[in-house]
Amino acid sequence: MARQVASVEEVAGDKYRSFIHEESDTTHWRHGGPPTYDVVNHLFEQGRTKEWPKGSLEETVQNAIKSWEMEVSHKTRLQDFRTINPEKFKLFVNGREGLSAEETLSIGSYNALLKSSLPEEFKYYKSEEETFESSHEAFRSAFPRGFAWEVIKVYTGPPEIAYKFRHWGFFEGPFKGHAPTGKMVEFYGLGTLKVDNSLKVEEVEIYYDPAELLGDLLPASGTATEDPTKTTPTSQACPFSK
Repeated sequence: MARQVASVEEVAGDKYRSFIHEESDTTHWRHGGPPTYDVVNHLFEQGRTKEWPKGSLEETVQNAIKSWEMEVSHKTRLQDFRTINPEKFKLFVNGREGLSAEETLSIGSYNALLKSSLPEEFKYYKSEEETFESSHEAFRSAFPRGFAWEVIKVYTGPPEIAYKFRHWGFFEGPFKGHAPTGKMVEFYGLGTLKVDNSLKVEEVEIYYDPAELLGDLLPASGTATEDPTKTTPTSQACPFSK
């Protein structure tokens, strides 16, 4: 998660997204210019479990995924993407049907990750009712310091890279009518990347339990800012999304 647009003074590169300020003048940015990640980078550096050696496979995978997330969140045209092969790209989450590059770009990363085929009564976040903008605003509001991401372990190298990841942030702003708790929200997952000969991503598979995220953002009762009498199911009631 990033601040919207970099000022002239800030265009000095990002050590976790190496090409963010090396784009051509023809790149179409969602908010008019390249984003800056100084706030979430600080959160990442303060809270990561390990600092990977420069040039290691773990650092390479971590930075590649951070760069892909940046492109999905801040670029509006697939032709400007440098991290994926748009013609072959597919995103698979928790065994669901794969999303194309165009579909992922259209709905946004949060909606893609939280899309669910569960019955309506079990959907505590309804991605089909959210737009790209509303989904990003909801999580930007909940995590004003950003939502940091790190690689915990890499199991295999290219062309099929398997890894474990951690995602975390501090619930310090309202989320869809629910008051912040100030607590850390954290979840772990597993993923694979299939890359081509130029290391551009062709397929991403992600497996994680959405209850670990939504359970901490949608508390049982008494914390909703819009309706304090309304109860919301806890993470224990939220089954694994598929």
